[in-house]
Amino acid sequence: MTRNSLSLSQQNTLRLALVFVLFEILAALTVVYLLMLPMARRAASDLAGIIVLSAQTWSELPPETRFAFEQELASAHGLFLTADKPADHASRTHQGGPYIRQLESELTRRAGVAITLSNLQRAGHTWHLVGVPGGGRTLWMVFSHDRVGPQPLAAGLMTLTIGLVLATLAAWWLARRTAAPLELFDAAAAKLGRGETPELLPETGPRELAALARRFNQLVSQVRDLLDARTTLLAGLSHDLRTPLARMRLALEMQERRPDPAWIARLDRDVEEMNRLVGDLLNLARGLGQEATTTTDVAELLRQLAESAREAGAEIELHVEPIQLELAAAALRRVLGNLLDNARRYAGNNRIELRLETSHDACRIGVLDRGPGIPEDQLEAVFRPFHRVESSRNSATGGTGLGLAIVRQLTQANGWRVWLKNRRQGGLAAWVELPSRLPS
Repeated sequence: MTRNSLSLSQQNTLRLALVFVLFEILAALTVVYLLMLPMARRAASDLAGIIVLSAQTWSELPPETRFAFEQELASAHGLFLTADKPADHASRTHQGGPYIRQLESELTRRAGVAITLSNLQRAGHTWHLVGVPGGGRTLWMVFSHDRVGPQPLAAGLMTLTIGLVLATLAAWWLARRTAAPLELFDAAAAKLGRGETPELLPETGPRELAALARRFNQLVSQVRDLLDARTTLLAGLSHDLRTPLARMRLALEMQERRPDPAWIARLDRDVEEMNRLVGDLLNLARGLGQEATTTTDVAELLRQLAESAREAGAEIELHVEPIQLELAAAALRRVLGNLLDNARRYAGNNRIELRLETSHDACRIGVLDRGPGIPEDQLEAVFRPFHRVESSRNSATGGTGLGLAIVRQLTQANGWRVWLKNRRQGGLAAWVELPSRLPS
């Protein structure tokens, strides 16, 4: 962007003002030529007719009635008729514009001789003077400038001026309404680029701007969640690695003092625990990776997962119905595999149910166990990395506290939904909802 480039608000103001001005010019021209000029010609013709007819009538009246006629003419039409030319007449000017010229033309046509108008200045007021032939002599008609009919050019100029001012104000207002949300978006994006967390944008205004604000707010929420997850991951990793490292240091010291194969076995278990923790962290880090969708037989995928769980010693009760969907099969397998591992770990010897339920717009997969369940206030918290419910699901029973965090990230990345719910007779139900995107 160049240094002298205009802002969006200024550009929109100029464009809208130009459009409004062009519209006002066309509207003014239309009003002037289709309305004002015809009215001016008609008014000039009527006034010319009255002046000529009044002069002819005055000359034909008996002398004793002419004064009354002059009074009536002045009262009814604002025209002052006199047989003597006023001494203070001025030279001819064109005050009154096209209407005066039209009036002169009409007077000339009706009287049959060239007639022009002059101006009088009396007490700071303009009067018009015209000589009209009548009865073989020239009669003089005086009328106020206020008697002049429509002034199309003045009306057009006034309309254009007012329209220009209103157009500029309207263009500025519309441009500000359009540019203001974008300025907020620019400031929020700059703040996000500096590593800060901006305030959420108001999801109001035109549909496109509201959709843009909504998507930006989703991005801000995702970035905030990623930053929180990164902080939690680093803190959890450093915390959870201390315990096996401390045990390994103790085992090495004891091995030096009193060699024993049991210490080697303990070192091996600690290495395996650290390896499992690092593996879970890598899985969590890959949770937001996008996977191509394929046509998947969901029922068959559940049968395979159930068979693997039975081989691991779990008792699985399977309830499925045939359905094929377009989805990321590997991601769904990881999600359901983690939920089954979670259920096997805490359900003990109780049976685990694996259910597939379909409707016209969604497909739900449930992993239901009869374990200890989760306190209601912890149902959302368990999806955070390294979060454990100490009363029932703690590190003593296995697990790193990352399984459900991986499940949540995978479902969010693929547009699915996951939630936990305690069962009435005890146990936990984990549900994953998939949109029913049938293969094309």
